[in-house]
Amino acid sequence: MKTMMSAAALILAAGPALADDWQDVLDEARGQTVYMHAWGGDERTNAFLAWVGDMLQDRHGVALSHVKLSDTAEAVARVLAEKTAGRDEGGQVDLIWINGPNFLAMKDQDLLHGPFVADLPNARYLDLSPQSANSVDFTTPVERMESPWRLAKFVFNYDAARIDAPPPRMETWVDWAAAHPGRITHPDPSNFMGATFLKQALVELAPADADLTQEPTDAAFEAASAPLWDWYDALRPHLWRGGQAFPENQSVQQQLLNDAEIDVTMSFDPASAAAAIRDGLLPETVRVHVPEAGSIGNVSFVAIPYNAAHRAGAKVVADMLLDPEVQAHMQNIDVLGSFSVLDPGLLDADARAAFAALPTDPALPALEDLGPVLPEPHAGWMTRLTAEWQARYTR
Repeated sequence: MKTMMSAAALILAAGPALADDWQDVLDEARGQTVYMHAWGGDERTNAFLAWVGDMLQDRHGVALSHVKLSDTAEAVARVLAEKTAGRDEGGQVDLIWINGPNFLAMKDQDLLHGPFVADLPNARYLDLSPQSANSVDFTTPVERMESPWRLAKFVFNYDAARIDAPPPRMETWVDWAAAHPGRITHPDPSNFMGATFLKQALVELAPADADLTQEPTDAAFEAASAPLWDWYDALRPHLWRGGQAFPENQSVQQQLLNDAEIDVTMSFDPASAAAAIRDGLLPETVRVHVPEAGSIGNVSFVAIPYNAAHRAGAKVVADMLLDPEVQAHMQNIDVLGSFSVLDPGLLDADARAAFAALPTDPALPALEDLGPVLPEPHAGWMTRLTAEWQARYTR
């Protein structure tokens, strides 16, 4: 197989103006340390980012420091505190792994550097049309102020040695749970995975005339969420520990599946089951299930704060994450298994061949097996669902 096009060739192929401008960015970035604030709860992701850091250092003389977060809101709060204090230059956050409510908060409060994606040479491989998942974040237009790097899609993981495939629709979970008491749970909705479980149910159960693309008014939220709460009230008594306790996060829930305390868990990464099996964290009989109507999907982005100290280096990192070689490495189940954001139709033959040659796994679904992608509701729905769940069920 031929080697992929070199970084220099990619720049030159972009045209003289972009090549000249990007070379200026590369020159400025050399010697910088980019502080990337990103969730640190998955060791495979952490290892992948460390690998990207090694490549950045070798190719461009840019160091990548992964500041591991338990919640992305921590980085948003830091940037906001710096703005409040008048620190408009030399900020501590250079790049953030972000999407959803956190992106909306930064955009609304003018905490973002501004449009930069079109300046990245590797953006040539993206579908950046207005309705593309790369251009809309939880219904909020991205406006080129964050760069995509991996796909996410909500799935259920279940142990096929103990149960058949989970129910095909969220509405049928109540009957299934009643027949399998205590064998399913979800993370606390204060964690994004628990909130996504509620959003998946909302999307399927809300009245047909509910508009989830708009920020909910009080009346709209009450009308659209009423079927969800009726459904959840019926489901809750059949959950693990009678619905009186919930795992803190996805990792804790996965351990419950591994310990055979429950039969089903959930993830925003279709490759998570295969990856966990390879790491000895789940039985080999675990498989992936997607609701028949499809499931919520989105894109993970990186964004540059308005006061980032190392903006040039941050752009180089964002561009490196879109390099076809990097994206193929990321999609390799032996590495991370996350699906690429690149448009295959925009890749050259060698890059397409590299993706085609990636290893498969019995627990790794093909992209076409994941069904339709249901768009994320407006970020305001997630915020209100979480607050309402807390008010109803944690008194």
